[in-house]
This record gives sequence, structure tokens and C-alpha cells, in this order.
Amino acid sequence: MDTLLTAGFSATPEPTTFIVNVIQAHPGKQEEAFRIIQDVVHYVAERKQGFLWSNLAKSTDGKTVVNIEAIRDAGNVDEFFSDPVFREKFRKLDDVSTFEFHTYAVGDLVLPKPGQQG
Repeated sequence: MDTLLTAGFSATPEPTTFIVNVIQAHPGKQEEAFRIIQDVVHYVAERKQGFLWSNLAKSTDGKTVVNIEAIRDAGNVDEFFSDPVFREKFRKLDDVSTFEFHTYAVGDLVLPKPGQQG
């Protein structure tokens, strides 16, 4: 039986680690960079227990792609990179971009005050 998973937000901070990967696409290569990181993220989402969710975005100026990814623990980064298929997929970014990623731990969760939305 398939289990339906849904993403959601919690009103209190939970121990979550975020990976923020800013990909600076070579001129004219934003779409290709997006497709490559999209393939990487889908690979991880389908195979790695530590993956929680990802938000992939393209800048409106055509220059960058951003992957904001939630994982269970900073140790998951080493787990992902120890996978040779992951590394091969991730290395394809070298042909179309430069990139930099950092690992972040949640320090504060800020939500709008009731009645402030809209």
C-alpha cells in the first residue's frame, strides 16, 4: 500500500537542517542548471531517508538557480555525497555553472501575528 506524504509547517521549530545551494549559471545556461539540480534533488528525494523537502527556484534575471533543501541532520550531506550516482549527477553542474552551498541549523521560526496575514 502506498503512503501519501504531505509537506506541512509546524508552529514550533523542529530540529531541521537546511542546505542552501546558490548556483551561478554560465550565460545562457540557467535552464540547464535548473534541470541538473532538479534531477539531483529528485534522485535524493526518491532514495534518501534524510531528505525532507526542497524548493527549487530560478532568478528572474536568468543568472542563478537556488535549491533550499530541508534534511534531517547535517550528517545527511556526507551520506548523499558518499553515493557515487549522486556525485556523478551533482558534478554535471560544473559544466554549466559555479555554485556554493552551505548548511544551516534553524535558530528561530518567525510567523506573522494573527490577523496580520492578507
